Amino acid sequence: MADLALRQRVDDGVLTVTIDRPAAKNALSLAMRQEIERLCAEVDGRDDVDIMVLTAVDPVFCAGADVKEIARLGASLPPTNPGAALRAMAKPVLCSVNGTCVTGGLELALSCDLIVCSERASFADTHARLGVLPRWGMSALLPAAVGIRRAKEMTATGRFVGAEEALRIGLVNHVFGHDELAARTAALAQAIRAADPAAVRASLDLYDRGAGASRADALALEGDVAGRWVVDTTNFGAR
Repeated sequence: MADLALRQRVDDGVLTVTIDRPAAKNALSLAMRQEIERLCAEVDGRDDVDIMVLTAVDPVFCAGADVKEIARLGASLPPTNPGAALRAMAKPVLCSVNGTCVTGGLELALSCDLIVCSERASFADTHARLGVLPRWGMSALLPAAVGIRRAKEMTATGRFVGAEEALRIGLVNHVFGHDELAARTAALAQAIRAADPAAVRASLDLYDRGAGASRADALALEGDVAGRWVVDTTNFGAR
């Protein structure tokens, strides 16, 4: 993955994927997008990975797709959707945003189950400024995170939302000091690993499948899934 400007390592069941292309604001080339899709497709079947963390090298998180490459390749560019690949994973995905997170980069973050960020992070949707429409899920994911009126404002104006505002409006789960971001992200990942992995995956899937459904339909879905769930009572004695 080094040649693709993506680095990966596995520590204690956590696969950390780091975007490493700072000279291009960590923009994702076609090869990088395809590699993220490939990696997401294989993670659920890996015994050495319980959770995936997506992050980047400083000073930015991700500027989205490489627009210079898109302009150069034009119609010959094959379609990619790393956001959909992230959302398709059954194992939890944690996004650790170290800096500016823009447009396609924001779609990647929103496609993860949880988002934590550095105090230096900022977020923006600049699709409209570029004269393009989102393709990796922004129109569904951003309103679900911050509400439709805030989402409309962010998209229509392209304004940047700082870390503290992002926390206040529900865009991120936590804001950490920049120098402690990696350690706090790792601790959160291990807290997730401490729970029953099958129950975590099933619970997150219930939230995703119930999003946008009526309360009655969401409750019916929960009842159906829970009714077929086999309870492992060996864990109860530790409570």
